[in-house]
Amino acid sequence: MKQIKTLLSALLFSTASLAATVQTNGNKVTIRPDGGQAQVIRLEVMNNQIIRVRATSKAELPVKLASLMIVPQAAPAKGSYAITDEGATVVVKTQKVKAVVQKSTGQITFFDAAGNQLLQEAQDGKQFSDFTVPERELGMKTGYTVPEEQKHGLSWQMKFNSPDDEAFYGLGQHQSEEFNMKGKNEDLFQYNTKVSIPFVLSNKNYGLLWDSYSYCRFGNPHDYLQLNRAFKLYDKQGRAGHLTGTYVDAHGKTLVHPEDSLYYEYGTPEKSEIARKTDNGGIRNFPKDINLMGATVTYEGYLEPFSTLRSQLYEFILYYSGYIKVYIDGQEVVTERWRTAWNPNAYKFQVDLQPGRRVQLRVEWRPDGGEAYCGLRVAEPRSKQEREQLSIWSEMAKDMDYYFIAGENLDQVVSGYRTLTGKASLYPKWVLGFWQSRERYKTQDEIEGTLAEFRKRHIPIDNIVQDWNYWPEDQWGSHQFEASRYPNPQQMLENVHKMHGRFMISVWPKFYCNTDNYKELDAKGWMYVQSPTDDIHDWVGPGYKNGFYDAYDPDARKLFWHQMDKALYSGLGRGVDAWWMDASEPNVRDCTPMWYRKALSGPTALGTSTEYFNAYSTVNADAIYNGQRGVWKGKQNEPRVFLLTRSGFAGEQRYSTATWSGDIGTRWEDMRAQMTAGLNYSISGVPFWGMDQGGFCVENRYVAAQQLYDRTKVENEDLKEWRELQTRWNQFGTFIPLFRSHGQWPLREIWNIAPEDHPAYKSFVYYDKLRYRLMPYLYSLAGWAHFKDYTLMRPLVMDFNGDKEVENVGNQWMLGPALMACPVGYYKARNRSVYFPAQCGWYNLYTGEKLEGGRRLVVDAPYEQIPVFVREGAIIPFGPEMEWSDEKPAELIHLYVYAGQNGSFQLYEDEGTNYNYEKGKYATIDITYDDATRTVTFGARKGQFPGMLKSRRFNVVLITNEAPQPLNLDNPAGKLVQYDGKQTVVKL
Repeated sequence: MKQIKTLLSALLFSTASLAATVQTNGNKVTIRPDGGQAQVIRLEVMNNQIIRVRATSKAELPVKLASLMIVPQAAPAKGSYAITDEGATVVVKTQKVKAVVQKSTGQITFFDAAGNQLLQEAQDGKQFSDFTVPERELGMKTGYTVPEEQKHGLSWQMKFNSPDDEAFYGLGQHQSEEFNMKGKNEDLFQYNTKVSIPFVLSNKNYGLLWDSYSYCRFGNPHDYLQLNRAFKLYDKQGRAGHLTGTYVDAHGKTLVHPEDSLYYEYGTPEKSEIARKTDNGGIRNFPKDINLMGATVTYEGYLEPFSTLRSQLYEFILYYSGYIKVYIDGQEVVTERWRTAWNPNAYKFQVDLQPGRRVQLRVEWRPDGGEAYCGLRVAEPRSKQEREQLSIWSEMAKDMDYYFIAGENLDQVVSGYRTLTGKASLYPKWVLGFWQSRERYKTQDEIEGTLAEFRKRHIPIDNIVQDWNYWPEDQWGSHQFEASRYPNPQQMLENVHKMHGRFMISVWPKFYCNTDNYKELDAKGWMYVQSPTDDIHDWVGPGYKNGFYDAYDPDARKLFWHQMDKALYSGLGRGVDAWWMDASEPNVRDCTPMWYRKALSGPTALGTSTEYFNAYSTVNADAIYNGQRGVWKGKQNEPRVFLLTRSGFAGEQRYSTATWSGDIGTRWEDMRAQMTAGLNYSISGVPFWGMDQGGFCVENRYVAAQQLYDRTKVENEDLKEWRELQTRWNQFGTFIPLFRSHGQWPLREIWNIAPEDHPAYKSFVYYDKLRYRLMPYLYSLAGWAHFKDYTLMRPLVMDFNGDKEVENVGNQWMLGPALMACPVGYYKARNRSVYFPAQCGWYNLYTGEKLEGGRRLVVDAPYEQIPVFVREGAIIPFGPEMEWSDEKPAELIHLYVYAGQNGSFQLYEDEGTNYNYEKGKYATIDITYDDATRTVTFGARKGQFPGMLKSRRFNVVLITNEAPQPLNLDNPAGKLVQYDGKQTVVKL
């Protein structure tokens, strides 16, 4: 009987396989499987390491618009791949990757060149559902109605099996201090402090990039639930049905209120026509008759899981402004966190709960400001297997469309991403220097005076930044300087340049309705008008109505740049050096529900904002990059474009765009969160990232402490903490791609933080000068980012994959191939735990002392210094002391070489500011070290460029275990080598 069943099963399988259809066309194969939700699956060979997969539940794959993230790709060479029909399967194979598709189900499995399985779809790995955009999300544009076909698409989920030893990284920049995303959830959308990139990488040396612009979810495909949908609720007396909310205002008035959930997260303007037509998105209002300013609020009671199957891991998300703590069963699961009232934060945590067992919930909350937000939701429990799958969900797309990228290491995976989405531009050299900014300089004199003070104090700096509100109060979007405060903007730029500084200016995609620029854009139908239609007023002065322009329209982008050019670029003698593209999520209004955010920023020229939700910053960057380059087309000495944007998306690196982490808070937990945020953003393929060193939004206690000091010169405990926080954050900032201070008051110039004799001041100056001494090293890394698809800020898993200990290390990293930075993230900490990867030995940067790898040690971290270590075999070129990036050529380089392993370094040089590198005008010098013979070889120089040093000196300093030397960048003992461009060998 068993044999008969087996034969019958085989026959059925064979019949099913024969029914499937396969059609090959060059490098593409289209399969119509017998089972599964996908009716059509297409695999396309992109190159040796990348295979594209498209799938749909419809009868045919859709015809799609050109991708906003993928650049045109050259067809792979014939003979470099093979597509074969093998009966039950279709096999697509290149030199480095193989995909096998089951005809019966459409299931796909990927293998590396050696035949090792890298990734396999789950049995139900492709799931689709029809999606129609809700009317309330469509939004408004002048004279435009959304075509019916643009309202419809697919929601899809793809799921892949994942072994226990797999780890996941990438997805952009998020703020929950999460690094390894295995078993985690992340909602992918753009918001202030949150940057989402649809790219995930595995420690198995592959990546998935999915071509979708909509709201997506990594991990759990379902929305978080209100507490009353996951738990039976009890109040603090044990009565079923709700929690107890106790509100005590600043005057002692008390209100006790039943709470059936904690969802005080968003608000919608009362005048919104959309809001009146809907249920207001499920948003609940706070209890009336209580003033939350200065209040204390306690939510307490009991949770009893509905699930009765077994112990479950519950995944919570906390949304908050003000001060907040969370306790479950007496355990503090969220230690005190704070966020400013106008810019709430989200934080995730997990708790194991037993079926049928009540646990006490207690939330202690102190609102802090005129607005108040507090929400606690929970994900529906899932099994460990479900949680640890690689799962990706997209709300709306025309089809499922993703790229599987294989590599021998994670650098090759990132290289594949940049092959698809575009090479990183080579950023100007000055970008690697120090930038000074503050919430805003208010006058021309403040800009010039601040830069002059840096020069007077001989503190290195390259860039001074003009943030928002330089325009007349009622003229946001006019791009005009307010004349009484900035009497001669062009002279201001000239004075900055005379002081060897660079000038960056903030430009928003936002326009007040009364400005000529708004009217010009609106007349063409290129403004989103939901905001002024709903009579939304911003926070400036009496509040002004405004809208954002539609950057998805290519002609709108051209006009947007033309307006900028006329007022701020050509109109100012082309003296602006860089652009700060703020609020590019786009953030039309803070703290609104997702559906209303879509209404405010759409419909777009390409389709609904539901479908094109996440890509705004990329098309906006396109406007400025190609706009500025168009001004210089055919002209000599074209300056490199550089943009800093608060949002980011796949492909922005091709527009010379960097991202910063938004308006973060000034707390130690905020600083720690930037470590994991920056690492995952960097490995997501966009190489230049930074943050507001010191944090942007300031707690009132720090403001009061600074005010007290200004009156009395008394450094109280809060001011001590403020100064130490700034010190640790500036130390951290030295070892990331962008080194930039910014924030609200207290002022962020180092002399405003602490006096010259203070350790905070001394530490900043030391690390600032160190940063400039590292300029030959750092600019080489920038060159590699363009020419070699390199990643500057490197999670340890990039260089030490295979050492299991590094997979969860999110608070130390490599800056380039040599330096392992280990910042300090806790107040009064004077040491920290450091893991030393096993693949090599390590040297203390400051002392030269050697430590063995493969172990975790507690190391010293005095106030003025963070731990930094150098790997064996490293070669670091240190240049001259400078006050700006191109003050002097690096005629003498102190070349530190760290013994113990062979090593190499390629020194990259060019003119630093123009596009001649695109014409091949640059030079490289390959430097190698042979540890067995203690020999350094300088290869023959390759290439040349105007102004290149024909000859220079290298002072080669060998650091060994036997003869450690402290870091000495003025006159270290070494072997002096005269180098004239020919191969030179030095025995040490």
